[in-house]
Amino acid sequence: MNKITFPLALACTTLLSVACDRTPPEPPPAADAAPAALEYPSTRRESLVETLHGEEVADPYRWLEQLDSDEVRDWIDAQNALTFGHLDTLPGRDALEARLTELWNYERYSVPREESGRSFYLRNDGLQDHDVLYWLDEIDGEPRELIDPNAFSADGTVSLTMTSVSNDGRLIAYGRAEGGSDWQTFHVREIDSGDDTGDFLEWIKYSPAAWTADDAGFYYSRYPEPEGDPLTAPNVDHELYYHRLGDPQSESTLVYARPDRPEWRFSGEVTDDGRYLVITVREGTDRRNRVYYLDLVDPDAPVIDGEVVELLDDFDGGYHFIDNDGTTFYFHTTADAPRGRIIAVDLEDPARERWDTLVAERDDVIRDVTAVDDRFVVHWMRDAHSRVTVHARDGESLHEVELPAPGTVTAVRSGRDGEMFFGFTSFLYPTTVFRVAAGDDARPEVFREPELDFDPDAYETRQVFYTSDDGTEIPMFIVYRRGAADDSPAPTLLYGYGGFNIPITPRFSVENLAWLERGGIYASANIRGGGEYGRDWHQAGVREDKQNVFDDFIAAAEYLVDEGYTTPAQLGIYGRSNGGLLVGAVLNQRPELFGAAIPAVGVMDMVRFHRFTVGAGWTPDYGNPEDADDFAVLRAYSPYHNVRERHDYPPVLITTADHDDRVVPGHSFKYAAMLQHRQGGEHPMLIRIEDRAGHGAGMSTWMRIEEARDRLAFLAEHLGLDVASSR
Repeated sequence: MNKITFPLALACTTLLSVACDRTPPEPPPAADAAPAALEYPSTRRESLVETLHGEEVADPYRWLEQLDSDEVRDWIDAQNALTFGHLDTLPGRDALEARLTELWNYERYSVPREESGRSFYLRNDGLQDHDVLYWLDEIDGEPRELIDPNAFSADGTVSLTMTSVSNDGRLIAYGRAEGGSDWQTFHVREIDSGDDTGDFLEWIKYSPAAWTADDAGFYYSRYPEPEGDPLTAPNVDHELYYHRLGDPQSESTLVYARPDRPEWRFSGEVTDDGRYLVITVREGTDRRNRVYYLDLVDPDAPVIDGEVVELLDDFDGGYHFIDNDGTTFYFHTTADAPRGRIIAVDLEDPARERWDTLVAERDDVIRDVTAVDDRFVVHWMRDAHSRVTVHARDGESLHEVELPAPGTVTAVRSGRDGEMFFGFTSFLYPTTVFRVAAGDDARPEVFREPELDFDPDAYETRQVFYTSDDGTEIPMFIVYRRGAADDSPAPTLLYGYGGFNIPITPRFSVENLAWLERGGIYASANIRGGGEYGRDWHQAGVREDKQNVFDDFIAAAEYLVDEGYTTPAQLGIYGRSNGGLLVGAVLNQRPELFGAAIPAVGVMDMVRFHRFTVGAGWTPDYGNPEDADDFAVLRAYSPYHNVRERHDYPPVLITTADHDDRVVPGHSFKYAAMLQHRQGGEHPMLIRIEDRAGHGAGMSTWMRIEEARDRLAFLAEHLGLDVASSR
């Protein structure tokens, strides 16, 4: 694997404000006394030892994987009683909740989507638990409420997932998820009346609804009904179906399945002309994929018994369908272009040597491409922030869209008559929706702009580049109240992810703002394993190279300390999901470098992750524990298996939820039990377990506020940030 490096001259690259050649000030004195030790709930240890690839591996807390067990429920209750008892004592917790509630209470809009002659968007008046879907006939007309997820349940634990409008604009298929689960049920609603039709489909994950041209039904994908607990049972044998409106799900027609490849996952999309069903075939989280299609012959009376054509079957890159002109299909692909290019493939002559490259690979990374009228709008990423360019269908570059600041484009949507809309956000720029009229000289105009009670000019953002252990230059954003970083070391929160080709780009966050207001510093490291610099950057942090991810994050922490932003005692780390794994791994490897840690919904048992729900799909990034070589790598950094015996760990607050069926909570349960058993010091090892929530999607606003309150209060208490005082 070749190293990816960047010129050292970029070490002080300016985004919003920069100060270089800084002299680190003296650190603050150490605390006078250690906190009192907590009495943890008794957690039964089993003498369970397995021999895996010739190595004995102990798993004393495997019983905590059984979510439907009364003993596990009692353990959850006892742990929550301890955790909330500790959190209740933290000074400033109530003040944080009040301020978070104030900051959260602002009107928010999604980027409008034009479908079938009508426009649709989500809106939240500020403190609604879930965004409400509205529709209108004219984009500047009077909106009408269509779906209010807040009416789904009294406690706000049922959320709206996907939506898809029929071609005639008369019906909308929509998904509902309960308790934060990834499982969805599909329903259909008449748009004009607001009444549901009674259509009901279940056991659906990771699927859109793709309407046929005659609007008689739609394609969707589902799993078989799970055997055992739906929240933990493996998800295999995905299948693509056609549902005809009014029919029971038992009469859905199977369109495509591969029982010989139970790990494959299918997603169907009907082309705008109604002629083709495009089938994207994925293997877990691998960014490479296959593309098949089905010729529907007559768009007005589509048949579904035709032959599925395996168009792109080499599994040599990612292929993302953009649009078609007859038999010409346009794709954004990483095949032979790790940072992306746009190609045209003729179905009548699809050989690779006949592909036409319309937009060639560049230094910047293509994140996504949107067809807007007869143009392609290309969203690029440069050093972890967005650029947008517009191209003709033949690839000719027309112009670049002016963005308000370095930041992140959240979505690009096609409007009517060639106009488009996009969302934009940054650390200090709340998500704003812009409108761009048709024409090469059109400039973005604000369409929807939030109003918040904060002054962005009081803060600044720096982008720096630091050196990781192997010499690779890594970018990092650092955000703070103007002037605070030059005064003295300050409590600092370092965030990272580093996986699955997902870039971590600047985004506005109410909870981060509450931290910044009190004088804290926020840093976000763009470590390898993510997608900030394309496929090579991602591949440099997977499988046998996963340690690069941890080294990059540790180097970010060392940079913040060496440059005088903070001290180890004042440095907290936070990550979610794969980022929770990151926090757990580096905490084991360098516990003395951190003052507190919050691993959220993390993958903590790298020996058994593949045995639950969609975990087997993560093997492209992590490797397969059933393989001896992969196992050796996984076992070496697995957070659960590498907690040090009787070591003085810094304070840890683990967060998870009992309905998380993506990273099952047993990961966090077992890790918490091991930390509590092996902690050699008096710092707290706590776990906060949310009831009726999942991996994060669909959480109600009140759940988000309370979780953010507890996370910030815990960090403030143990890093020395005064959150009780007023701003």
